[in-house]
Amino acid sequence: MSMASLFGLSAPLDIEIKFDNEEQRKHLEVKVEKDRKENYPVYLDGETVVGKVNINLRDGKKLEHNGIKVEFVGSIGKSHEFLTLSQELAAPGELRQNTTFDFEFKKVEKQYECYNGINVKLRVTVARRLADTIRERDIWVNSYRMPIEVNNSIKMEVGIEDCLHIEFEYNKSKYYLKDVIVGKIYFLLVRIKIKTMELSIIRRETTGALPNVYNESETITKFEIMDGAPVRGETIPIRLFLGGFELTPTFRGLLAEYVNKKFSTRYYLNLVLIDEENRRYFKQQEITLFRRKVDDGYPPDDDDEE
Repeated sequence: MSMASLFGLSAPLDIEIKFDNEEQRKHLEVKVEKDRKENYPVYLDGETVVGKVNINLRDGKKLEHNGIKVEFVGSIGKSHEFLTLSQELAAPGELRQNTTFDFEFKKVEKQYECYNGINVKLRVTVARRLADTIRERDIWVNSYRMPIEVNNSIKMEVGIEDCLHIEFEYNKSKYYLKDVIVGKIYFLLVRIKIKTMELSIIRRETTGALPNVYNESETITKFEIMDGAPVRGETIPIRLFLGGFELTPTFRGLLAEYVNKKFSTRYYLNLVLIDEENRRYFKQQEITLFRRKVDDGYPPDDDDEE
């Protein structure tokens, strides 16, 4: 989640939003553009958000206003808000001197974790509005959830009749963000000349609602796991460390419904075989990703898996 500010060009005031104990709070550096990163304070689901709004008048001028309020907003991009809480700080009137207002949003249910992707930004914003003057600051929300289903291993086959038969197995289907994917590939029948084999992680974003749905896929990583022709009976081990990649939790499957019925993000393991004539054979399997406190540098809770 990110922070932004917008000031009326003629507004005779400066506005500052400060969160309590902000310096001591965990922060997360997030890539918001190709060459730009922002640093946001991190809050958890159910945690209270407390702070102050400082309004400083310029040149000692008094200011008439139509009311001052602070809002806690969760949105998908700029068009879809799924959470709006508001507190009135001052009734319509006049400010004659610099003023500080306290705000507190108690035990806010932050249902969705923040996400910054190709075409979607999930944002929680603390904003105050004074006539046409707006000052915003974003926070980043982390949500820690335990898998609620049996974490079965993944077993699949890739085959071309009488030419190729491969079985591959991954140790489980649900992973934490800093987990390790362990697996094996078994060659049961090889009658075509395989040149190379690649394994990739693909993230797929889905936005909008029927009939206007937009899908965007991004390859997070791709690496070669075999170079050269395999023979029947050969086994290739797979060991992929997820901690080095910028991953987020799965937003569908993890939640009862995807975010506000307008956004989801899912992850897939994609296995690709390329023969000497550059024909490609592939098999794709969805995996589910979770966040846990130990992955973010927190001490593990009793129910965190090691």
